[in-house]
This record gives sequence, structure tokens and C-alpha cells, in this order.
Amino acid sequence: MERMQESKKHSWDESIRTLVYALLLALVFRSFLFEPFHIPSGSMKDTLLIGDYIFVSKYSYGYSRFSFPYGLPLFEGRIMRSAPERGDVVVFRPPTAPRVDYIKRIVGLPGDRIQMRQGVLYINDEAAPQKLDGNIQETMDDGTPIVARRYNETLPGGVRHHVLDITPLGPLDNTDVYTVPEGHYFMMGDNRDNSVDSRVPPALEGIGYIPEENIIGRAEIIMFSIGGGTPFWQVWKWPTSLRWDRFLTWIH
Repeated sequence: MERMQESKKHSWDESIRTLVYALLLALVFRSFLFEPFHIPSGSMKDTLLIGDYIFVSKYSYGYSRFSFPYGLPLFEGRIMRSAPERGDVVVFRPPTAPRVDYIKRIVGLPGDRIQMRQGVLYINDEAAPQKLDGNIQETMDDGTPIVARRYNETLPGGVRHHVLDITPLGPLDNTDVYTVPEGHYFMMGDNRDNSVDSRVPPALEGIGYIPEENIIGRAEIIMFSIGGGTPFWQVWKWPTSLRWDRFLTWIH
């Protein structure tokens, strides 16, 4: 009888030890290597769609306090730093909402002058070339269907990506000149008329310039994607909701 109790206690201890090791391994993986994120909005269409599940590399730019759970103030700045590049799609937390994850594209580096003129992005007084690449069906917040123009945009340095133009009269299609402060970055969504980004200052409930310290990591790959507003846990709907063509695709 005593041996059976000892065996059960040993088995229980082993189970707890295994669980602790698994949790520690998951924490290390999430904090230092890759962290999964879910795309909840259409601000990065059509690069990223609602229902995409992505992996973000935590080591691409080094580590800041925002690399770790809850953004605990363990240290200031970044360690093992590598500078973000123009065109990178990144996850970050704005100073105005330090517990909320955002995902946008870096279009402005420290010292850059950024401006929108008639829906065209200007960087240091040079237009980022755009080439029409067809139309796609888009849906407004109230459910109204609308046709959006899709362009191939080329940023300085050669990064090419899609941007959407829902209306030529968008409220952020013409802006003042923004001069990006040192140590900060200018973020924009690829869905230009449906993105609250660095074009909107914090005073107007936007995010403004993003400190480098607040960048969590670079979006690398779409692991899988579920359409139709289907929650992840509704596995019985996967056969008709999974976007198979988006599985394991790199993010550019």
C-alpha cells in the first residue's frame, strides 16, 4: 500500500515538473523567438486579412521591455539592438495604449519628412511610386460593399507592397508634413483609408510617432487563416472557412 502511494506521489510530481518545464519553454519561445498574433481588423488589407494568424519574430530588432509579457519595466531601451527597416511590417504598442498590440508598416525612419498628397505617400519630398493593380471588393464598417483600387507601391529602398484606396477624398489623403523624431518611427496601414496610424496624433485619438522601444517584433509569416468571421475554436467550420492559399505565406 505504501509503495502504491509513493508511486502515485512520484507520478504526480513528474506531471507537475513536466507541466512547469513546458510552461517555461513556451515562455522562452514566446519572449525570445516567435510570438503568435491574430489579425482582428482590416487596416492592413490586403497584405493581412481579418482572421490571419501570424508569427512575429522577437529577435529581429533585439529586445525591449515590450518583448516580454505585460511589458514589465525590467530595463530601458533595447538590448542586442538591430534597427528596423523601412517597409517592415511590425507589431508594436503605442505610448497612448501600452497594453494594446497594433500592426502596421514602417514608412518613415528617424529624421524623415512624411506627407500625404492626394492619396500619394511622399517621403522626403519624393513620391512613392504607385501602379494600379486592379480592384477588390471591400466592405465599409456599416456593411456597405464598395470597390477599392489596389496599387503596387514602391518605397525608397525597393520594398514593394499593396495598398488600398477606398476613396480619393479620404480624410487622411492630404496631410501636413510630419518630421519623424529621432528614436521614433512613422507607421501606416496598407488600407490607407481605413487605418488609424501615425498620421493621426494622440490628441485626436491616434497613435502618433512610435518609439523604437515600443516595437515588439517583425511580422514574418502567416501560419494559417480563417475567413468568414469564424472563431478559431469552431473547428467544425474549418473545412469551409480556412483560406488554404494563405497558409505558410511570408509577409512582405
